[in-house]
Amino acid sequence: MGRIRYNPRPTYEIECLLFANSEEAWFWFIRCQRLRSEGARLENAPDGIPRPCSPDDIYLSVMSLLRSRFIDMEHLRVLWKYGLRELPPDPRCRREERHARLWDEALDRLTTVLREKGISA
Repeated sequence: MGRIRYNPRPTYEIECLLFANSEEAWFWFIRCQRLRSEGARLENAPDGIPRPCSPDDIYLSVMSLLRSRFIDMEHLRVLWKYGLRELPPDPRCRREERHARLWDEALDRLTTVLREKGISA
């Protein structure tokens, strides 16, 4: 049996633009998912701006919040619904008032995770 050799991947210094907040990161993730569902392969950033993560990193962050019960399925449904609309819920609208609260809670918890990972500012 041959010896297994370790060949480290070369690292390249690429200037990445951090997300301003978790809301921007979430909308970017939803756009990436929409492109993927249409059959696009995301080798580069969909908006042409290099980001410090892949869409999967944001997905895994949200799923870890869900597994650890910092958010629940209702938070996730609101994130998905308004993410697809690419517009946050309006707290002034009576029908969206509860959704706005859930949206803010979920993004507040996501902000902490994304900052720790160096994804958002």
